[in-house]
Amino acid sequence: MKKQIISLIAIITFVISCAVNPVTGKREFMLISEQDEIKMGREYDPQITQMYGVYDDAKLQKYVDDLGQRMVRISHRSDLKFEIKVMDSPVVNAFAVPGGYLYITRGILAYLNSEAELAGVMGHEIGHVTARHSAQQQSKAQLAQIGMAAGSIFVEGFDQYSGLAGQAVGMLFLKFGRDDERQSDRLGVEYSTKVGYDAHEMAGFFNVLNALSGGTGGGLPDFLSTHPNPADRVVTVNKLADKEQNKYKGKTYVANRDKYLNQINGIIFGNDPQQGFVENNVFYHPGLKFQFPTPADWTVNNLPSQVQMVTKDEQAIMVFKLETSDSETQAASKFVSDNKLTVVSQKSVTVHGARAQEVIATANTQQGVLQLMAYFIKKGSNVYSFMGYSAQASYASYANTFKTTMSGLKTLTDRSKLNRQPDRIRVRKVASGTTLENALKSFGISGDNLQKHALINGAMALNTQVKKGMLLKTIEDGK
Repeated sequence: MKKQIISLIAIITFVISCAVNPVTGKREFMLISEQDEIKMGREYDPQITQMYGVYDDAKLQKYVDDLGQRMVRISHRSDLKFEIKVMDSPVVNAFAVPGGYLYITRGILAYLNSEAELAGVMGHEIGHVTARHSAQQQSKAQLAQIGMAAGSIFVEGFDQYSGLAGQAVGMLFLKFGRDDERQSDRLGVEYSTKVGYDAHEMAGFFNVLNALSGGTGGGLPDFLSTHPNPADRVVTVNKLADKEQNKYKGKTYVANRDKYLNQINGIIFGNDPQQGFVENNVFYHPGLKFQFPTPADWTVNNLPSQVQMVTKDEQAIMVFKLETSDSETQAASKFVSDNKLTVVSQKSVTVHGARAQEVIATANTQQGVLQLMAYFIKKGSNVYSFMGYSAQASYASYANTFKTTMSGLKTLTDRSKLNRQPDRIRVRKVASGTTLENALKSFGISGDNLQKHALINGAMALNTQVKKGMLLKTIEDGK
């Protein structure tokens, strides 16, 4: 029987490892079958959608999807059904997961300046899927998850509350090797060129990335961390574009700059305060009308599904989220039961007039004992939860911070916070030929905002000449 099992494993391994890469046509080692790849994508998609949220603009969603599907149809995996979504995140990024699921943030859309740039970025991500880079990296992520499970201080089930352990593993497949990135750049140029776009625009976007100085927050890795060396790739992509266009002599290639800018006119720029924002160490949520204090010097990560607060050394974590339970006592009981906790104390408390349950508990893990404090608060028709935890040895140094934050949840009544509106991209027309700087000044933009606006308009120099009638992006202050 043992020999039969070994033989079966060998046959399965041989079949999987001899998969043909759709792009290169060569056989390559692959731990994941195409069916498993598609299944993974279906499993990831609702998690990603819940975690980051889909941008609420049906017209823009259709526009981006239509463009992407045109390239899918001429790609190396045209039979694979792609799901393409614009995510409600300010982070400048686009990414794909196994099985044909592609996500592009409103953050990156705000920095793109033409349809051709969008096509290049999306073609690059489609290339990661068609060349099965995502599936290859997912194998690494699975191995890493096994290692994390063995070495983590988190008891099974706690990563769903922190959102950090699972997120760290789930995003591993976004970081591809240099060879994968080069191949996807080539595929992005090939796919966008085939559908009629000038792929040189894709190289231009790398200049914008090179000018950006880091991530913009919001829970996702930024494009700079997942797609390295933008400066080096400008020259390479321009050469690839020349080579690809030479294959189709006499064909016209477009950028469709004005068409693209008109599509993103009005898109939210940066964080949307209606979904929550931090100011002077207080988290405000105008949409749900609540506020609570946040610890000084802790990193606050606001996601659609939860608010994460983490110490700089990541030794303590607090998570705030909306529960599905009908009452605070039901939510507390379910939490204790589901995670097999040892309760140190549990009592009814009042948080600014609202009923609440305070739970202090421990959990045994392979790395030691985890200790936590949790508050379940009934506020109106909703039940909210706070969970703060650390290793038991250091719990005492965080307990007061946990309690101050958790007992600070109260109704938001300040109209200036409740009415806070997001900044938006507004497209405006240049009145007469002049420099970019003068055109921006004519729109009422001055000081440090001039460079900020030059960046969103393709990282142009302020002394660049702009023509009468040219469209430029401006940032409309929501406050």
